[in-house]
Amino acid sequence: MIFWGLTRAEINSDFLKVPLIYFIAVFIALFLAYFYSMKVFKSDKEDKSIFLASSMVGNTGNLGIPLGIALFGIQSVPYTSLLNIANVFYIYIFSVYFFAGDKFRFMDAIKEIFKMPAILAAVLALAYNYYGFKFNDDFEKLFTMGAYAAIVMQLVIFGIFIAQVKIKTANWKLSLNISFFKHLALPFIGVIVILQFDLNPMIAAVLFMELAVPLAVNNINISALYNCKPIDTTFSVLISSGVFIAFVYFYILIINHYFGM
Repeated sequence: MIFWGLTRAEINSDFLKVPLIYFIAVFIALFLAYFYSMKVFKSDKEDKSIFLASSMVGNTGNLGIPLGIALFGIQSVPYTSLLNIANVFYIYIFSVYFFAGDKFRFMDAIKEIFKMPAILAAVLALAYNYYGFKFNDDFEKLFTMGAYAAIVMQLVIFGIFIAQVKIKTANWKLSLNISFFKHLALPFIGVIVILQFDLNPMIAAVLFMELAVPLAVNNINISALYNCKPIDTTFSVLISSGVFIAFVYFYILIINHYFGM
């Protein structure tokens, strides 16, 4: 899916600018989230870790890529795929750091991330794109079918995780605070940052959408791996998905108002 997505359009200045803008917005929000968490979760270090690890991480792959296709067409795929890669870097360096706590060394994440198939596929795709190679029509169909199948399978996996949530174990304080930051603070910061750059309206709208999508299922994987309240993390993903559905109409109004889509 990633190789297919990153070969849909030629590399240009906007293409390279998108992940930079994404990281500027995310790290400004993370800086504010850190001080916010010091007050709200000062008595629970694990809740603080989950909040910092999850609040900036959106479902840019499972939801972001198909949602981009639905709202903006196939021309959005190179940008949603690139933002998904940027999100993967954040997850496997910073989110792992917060979830793992004392069990984790920061430099280990930087080493391990380059072993991931998604990163290797991205490097190959960018090289393929840069040197102007082209597949014939049969190979194009093969990669397109594989990409769409991957999207479906990822959404099935996401549903399996949601099915394990039990309301009785819910941590509403954590989930609502994560959703507040993910769906209000981060998109607000995102709009301000995006407007500082001269971007194509479609690309700006895609970037805003990827900042606003609900929490990623990878948060659950990592919280389970490091035994950092995986059930509470799963519930946070579920609440975030519901909040996103409630807010999506307003996100579209913001896109229309600020980015002219």
